[in-house]
Amino acid sequence: MDDPSFTMSIPRTTCEIVQGEEQFIITCDDGREVQIRAHDYDEIYKIPGLYEHLFYENYKCDSPAVVCSELVNAVEGANQKISNLKVLDVAAGNGMVGEALVSVGVGSVFGIDILEEAAMATERDRPGIYADYFVEDLTRLPSDVEKSITDESLNCMTLVAALGFGDIPPHAFAEAYNLINKSGWIAFNIKDEFCSEKDQTGFSKLIQDMTGSGVWDIKSKKHYVHRLCQDGTPLEYYAIVGKKQEDIPNSMVSN
Repeated sequence: MDDPSFTMSIPRTTCEIVQGEEQFIITCDDGREVQIRAHDYDEIYKIPGLYEHLFYENYKCDSPAVVCSELVNAVEGANQKISNLKVLDVAAGNGMVGEALVSVGVGSVFGIDILEEAAMATERDRPGIYADYFVEDLTRLPSDVEKSITDESLNCMTLVAALGFGDIPPHAFAEAYNLINKSGWIAFNIKDEFCSEKDQTGFSKLIQDMTGSGVWDIKSKKHYVHRLCQDGTPLEYYAIVGKKQEDIPNSMVSN
């Protein structure tokens, strides 16, 4: 990628630095300054190269590569071909995961994200990565879009760096999961504390219920460092790969 058309600085703070709340100041070439938080994705996507610079160069994120590698290992371990996968990349953002999926040889990738800015950034930075890209709220998916997705007979779902912070709540995860064919592959990552007893997001219980009821079959669960926090603290996650057996029933995600 060309040199970015901005400079980034980090304001001093005496407050505890929390994942997603990291703040930084972007100075654009025209002299304009913008203060942004790490999870202000709509603003980040508007500036070419900022997402990559922030998360991959500065915070050392490696999750697309880790999740895709775990998916490849699981698929090949089941004596299946990665080229046979038709993937729904959920919370697709600006196409980082889609690009990684294409690089490992999946057959085709379809993206979905709630942010129009994400779709625009993908078209700007990685045109042609996705066979189609839907800008939709998974919990309010129009019937024609749902039909377009299900007509593709997708047999894999990926979801990277979007669970547990309100971006993709359990109900939205279930809606996406249920769009995938039975016996399809499911690959995602999630912060380790969201798989623990102290979890308040609902994902720990959902994963346990899915596993215990046979809704899916976990094939691998890798503990690794997702990225660094702004103060250098490693943020530990799980990369989880499984096979879908049944749809997630509404009772598993109802409050």
